[in-house]
Amino acid sequence: MTTTTPQPAASTTEEAIDVWPAESMKALKGEWGQLRCRFINSHPTGRWDDFILSEWELEACAWEDFHPHSETAYVLEGELHIESDGKTVILKPGDSARVNPGRLGRYSAPVYARMVTIYGPNPEGAESHSFRYSEI
Repeated sequence: MTTTTPQPAASTTEEAIDVWPAESMKALKGEWGQLRCRFINSHPTGRWDDFILSEWELEACAWEDFHPHSETAYVLEGELHIESDGKTVILKPGDSARVNPGRLGRYSAPVYARMVTIYGPNPEGAESHSFRYSEI
């Protein structure tokens, strides 16, 4: 068996296996310290035709944004509340939910939540917007 050190995959080549080295989660912005994230296979900039995978955590805080693409959250730890268009769901470990394209989603963790998130394709490269962070 041959093993290799993970290297970032080139986005223009078709390799048999794409590998992305582990990175630690970082505060999304300095002032949003209780919202930590790491994008795993790509960053959500410009247009993309595949999915984008990320891991993030909320600690006694909430995050709100509008996406032109779908966003599916799978809860690994804690409890995540998601609100969109007047509907609210509460997710526990193993649960998942999707906010569909063209909607504002509000994600909150009264105590703590760690999730894996999948962004659906964004072939036109439309920008996300209406970002809002608050502490609970």
